[in-house]
Amino acid sequence: MTSTQASPPLRIAGRAATTRTSLLASAREVFTASGFAAASIAEVVAGAGASVGSLYHHFGGKAELYLALFEDYQQRQEARAVAAVRAAAGRGESDPVSLFVAGSRAYLDGCWTERDLARLFLAGGGPPGFELVARRRYREWTRRNATLLASGPDDAEPWGDALVLVLTTVVSEAGHEVAVCEDETSAGRLAGDVLELISRIGRPGGTTA
Repeated sequence: MTSTQASPPLRIAGRAATTRTSLLASAREVFTASGFAAASIAEVVAGAGASVGSLYHHFGGKAELYLALFEDYQQRQEARAVAAVRAAAGRGESDPVSLFVAGSRAYLDGCWTERDLARLFLAGGGPPGFELVARRRYREWTRRNATLLASGPDDAEPWGDALVLVLTTVVSEAGHEVAVCEDETSAGRLAGDVLELISRIGRPGGTTA
């Protein structure tokens, strides 16, 4: 075997990763078109060019496949927000509110970019246990936001847990609305209005007027 040839374990791992990716891509098309209940495993595996056995090997079943699709989407959303916060910090931004807004803007942009999935998960009707998984993710997001917003100057007015929860909820609900906008211009306008409101609320003496 030459140094340029992959070893059998690496080739097997590569094929497994490719199969998993293909199954998720096919599941995305099938679930977003039909919803969870009406989605057919046969359609998913046919679209992926895989077998039913490979689907059960990688995911365990239709419910687990749906949850994996949700987790992958959430990881991409988190990566977008983290990258935006880091980019803003790299430009010298240190104000926690501005960093929160930067991350939220990236999250809302993702809701439009991947509106097919955002609409799917908004519609409900997922497998048993999905609401619990989604709620757990939401709590993690709220905790991260609380940590970010607590990192301001010592003389800054602290954000209470209730306010962090409310504003995280606002961004989440705005994401739902962005996903169902008729066009990108409307989605961008709505996201901008929500983020401007959050920015004003987060300032000392902030007002919604």
